Amino acid sequence: MSDKDRPLSINDTHRAPSKAGSPSTGTKPAHQPQDDRAPFNEPQTDRAPFDLLRETYIQIDLDRIAHNMNAIRQMCGPAVKAGAVVKADAYGHGALGIADTLLKNGADMLCVATLSEAVELKQQDPLYPVLIMGLTMSCYFPYLIQYDILQTIDTFAQAKELDALAARSGKKARIHIKVDTGFHRLGFAPTEEALEEIAAVCRMDHLSVEGIFTHLALLDDASNEQQFQLFTQIRAALEEKGISIPCWHIADSIAGVDYPQYRMDMIRAGAIVYGLKGFHKGSLDIRQALTFKTQITHITQVKAGEGVGYDFTWRADQDTRIATLPFGYADGYPRSLNHKGFVTLHGKRTPIIGIICMDQCMIDLTFVPEAVLGDEVIIYGDGSDNTLSIQEIAQLTGTNKNDIVSRLTRRPPRIYVQGGKVVAVRTGADGLHSILPHT
Repeated sequence: MSDKDRPLSINDTHRAPSKAGSPSTGTKPAHQPQDDRAPFNEPQTDRAPFDLLRETYIQIDLDRIAHNMNAIRQMCGPAVKAGAVVKADAYGHGALGIADTLLKNGADMLCVATLSEAVELKQQDPLYPVLIMGLTMSCYFPYLIQYDILQTIDTFAQAKELDALAARSGKKARIHIKVDTGFHRLGFAPTEEALEEIAAVCRMDHLSVEGIFTHLALLDDASNEQQFQLFTQIRAALEEKGISIPCWHIADSIAGVDYPQYRMDMIRAGAIVYGLKGFHKGSLDIRQALTFKTQITHITQVKAGEGVGYDFTWRADQDTRIATLPFGYADGYPRSLNHKGFVTLHGKRTPIIGIICMDQCMIDLTFVPEAVLGDEVIIYGDGSDNTLSIQEIAQLTGTNKNDIVSRLTRRPPRIYVQGGKVVAVRTGADGLHSILPHT
């Protein structure tokens, strides 16, 4: 790999360029602005500290991602493929930061929702096997050919356009077909006319039909079984027409664990990759991989009767010491947790007070008198050490776990840890930068 093609090292960025012929030491400039704040305690590598440019960041444990993917692989067995769903920037974890770990630990493909997500992955590694589960407008079909991306198709017209483009390109376009068994979001209808169209798509010269799938509504056992039976009837009807499609899939994370009979040829593993449990009947040993952290940047004393934040929705009933934390709803934290949210400071759950701001929020230090500037604060933990897990945050917010993590914006840097060491970082300003080689 040439120098221009290699992933940037963290030593290639965030530093002033070194003089010609002299390697950069990666050290910070001697002059530091005078400030009464405690310095940001940046994570360390065995090379040098690196600049996140923020006190607030999201830490991803790659060992836990690997553990979860291995658990999914073992659950599926050798006959069932595992598609790792990394849409929505891998549920907020950073798709580029975890893709290699997933594929090295049992994932057969990476599943996304949009073309932009697929292209981002393919630009990192052209050999990544990527399936777009959503639809792509025909004007963007050339990207599918250029990057060799598997595309979901759910109309005959789409297939015809893609086949014609592939013919002009002298290549075959790779697709999965979507059928609607009751969810009524995407897919060919389960009618005889639609079955004839699917058969015609499968016979197109420049399309490689590698899979066919549908999605469960997951209302209850009866409706799940009704959808599954309809899907198997579609399979039988196509086989009668002489059509054989190699990969049939209906199960997402929940169905993959709770309904082994629905695993078919592949499951689409989403939340369980990240250690988020939505299943109820089955069991799977998975571990939450994400921790959301920040530090205290300001402490002030508020007198009894004084208000805090917009509209003074919180007022001190006694002289109170409060701290400001540099995160807010622009980082993806739910604004609806005004007066309900907590963070963990020195192992104690500490209430968020006042209205959560776009970039900051305030906490009451009454029961944490030992708190000082620079102290680490856990926004989302895994439930250990009195932290709030993503499950608990979702319950407080009145939503589901996927919503909590997928709303995390790209502004907080992502730090990737493996074997207790930081191996990669992604800042909000640019892409993924390797620090140490993955093992």
